[in-house]
Amino acid sequence: MVRLTADFWVAAYLARLRVFDIPAFIVARGDGTAGAVLVKQSPLDGTASLHQRSFDPMRGTREWMVLTQGPEAEVDAAITRQRGFDPDLWVIEVEDRQGRHLLDEDGLE
Repeated sequence: MVRLTADFWVAAYLARLRVFDIPAFIVARGDGTAGAVLVKQSPLDGTASLHQRSFDPMRGTREWMVLTQGPEAEVDAAITRQRGFDPDLWVIEVEDRQGRHLLDEDGLE
């Protein structure tokens, strides 16, 4: 299976969000080739959720899972910790009052 580079995936993801008029921003730019991606979803109410792609060995697939959720300050602290471990990490912030992030759509696994 061919893997997309991180910068290509991020560009495609941001383009898909724009199609649905969902604002999103690159908060931290990671390694363009192989950097992991975290997606923070903020419904603009003081809370947030942080999504990370992980590998499911039972199914042999990559899936998005919630790494943490709750008060936005706590989610931001989790991002800071993760970036301390992995400086090549990308962080995308999605701001949508309906809580949409589109990570469960086909083609984004």
